[in-house]
Amino acid sequence: MSKKMPHEQIVKIKLGDTQLRQNLTIAMHTLQKNRLNVINAKFNNWQGLRDKAKKAKNNALMSLSDRLIEFEKNATKNGIKVHWASSATDACEIIYELMRQNNIKKILKGKSMASEEIGLNHYLANKGLNAIETDLGELIIQLNDEAPVHIVVPAIHKNRNEIGKIFQEKLGSNLESEPEKLNQIARKHLRDQFEGLEMGLSGVNFAMSKEGAFWLIENEGNGRMCTTAPKIHVALCGIEKVMESSEDAATMVHLLTPSATGQFIPTYNNIITAPRNDEFDGPKEVHLILFDHHRSDMLAHHDYYEALRCIRCGACMNFCPVYDKIGGHSYQTIYPGPIGEVISPNIFGMEATGDILTFCSLCGRCSEVCPVRIPLADLIRKLRANKVDQGKNPPLSTQNSHKNRAESFAMKQFAKIATNGALWRFSLSKTHLFNSVLHKFQNSIPVIKSWSQYKELPQIKKDLYKELKNMEGVRYE
Repeated sequence: MSKKMPHEQIVKIKLGDTQLRQNLTIAMHTLQKNRLNVINAKFNNWQGLRDKAKKAKNNALMSLSDRLIEFEKNATKNGIKVHWASSATDACEIIYELMRQNNIKKILKGKSMASEEIGLNHYLANKGLNAIETDLGELIIQLNDEAPVHIVVPAIHKNRNEIGKIFQEKLGSNLESEPEKLNQIARKHLRDQFEGLEMGLSGVNFAMSKEGAFWLIENEGNGRMCTTAPKIHVALCGIEKVMESSEDAATMVHLLTPSATGQFIPTYNNIITAPRNDEFDGPKEVHLILFDHHRSDMLAHHDYYEALRCIRCGACMNFCPVYDKIGGHSYQTIYPGPIGEVISPNIFGMEATGDILTFCSLCGRCSEVCPVRIPLADLIRKLRANKVDQGKNPPLSTQNSHKNRAESFAMKQFAKIATNGALWRFSLSKTHLFNSVLHKFQNSIPVIKSWSQYKELPQIKKDLYKELKNMEGVRYE
């Protein structure tokens, strides 16, 4: 992970960016509306489909060792070359070696969050090689030297006027703002890049162990170009993406696109079964890299294995009241939003990414909309407990993460009072006596001082216990 800005600082910057907040508000509300409309119009039993998907994904995860072995066996039989990578560096090295062995200097990439996770673009750049994004959103942020702001719509924080300026500055085009003209500029640029392409890279939405094949979905056609135009196709697949059958994978696809963009079905479904044989089109070689990168650790963790059900739809971000105010860059990790708050500490370590656990109001909307029923709010709560040494079997590098001892002490004292009836009633009845002290020293009291920077503390001038007892309709025991 690169050096990070203090999260309080970047949040202030993003909250002060009125254009960003306007862009995100419009985009998130559109995605929310689209999702609701397609579910109401096209599905008779959306909740039942969620249950079916959860069961299928859990079955695959609980038998993942068998699924991986079966996939390798059947994919190899089909002519796909399967590689194994334990770490992000291992995965990058496999791709680099394939390029080196074939004397390839440039690859074109379909959209792949997995490649972002392993830092492939920077790895290859350090080797003097080029990795060029072909997804429109990924192209925009690559030209602007940014990271994705969203796992499905990477440039959702940019409006058409901002994109037009980026194309003018980076591609030398005329300044345009109409979507059709912006698409024409991107298409012309990418068509020139595809000419003579020798290696293309994609992610994997779902792999099927029984068929030894993998499924890619997209809307732009660039992914199909990356997987059929070059002579070598390399696919990068996290081990949790391996399902048992094409039927299970189809269930996931039926959930993914409505949850992600509000479409009933994706524009392109690509199922890769083998390199070309007697066909005129398609790659001569297909390589698939199965990479772990701490996923096995998550799978073995009783508290966090459920996050591996994630199908990368981004619905949790689309409905998050924190994400749509500060955007994905505030998280300073590849996976932002509620799902990022769970998987980032598990993949990249609590020390590097644990600070994003504060970017959650625990409203529970993410858990409600997750198509595969990941209890995200509960998992975030457990991670918060682990961060302050109150959980069991904490994630990667938790022991090295920063601990605020004064805050920990203050919260332990609060918990002691809140779980003792006599102490709690006594505290409520006497709190008003400390009102002046609280306000006088609010900038130095642990926990309180953080709140007082952004909120005006209430004036407590009455016996709260007495007031509660006297409230009509309240029974206080």
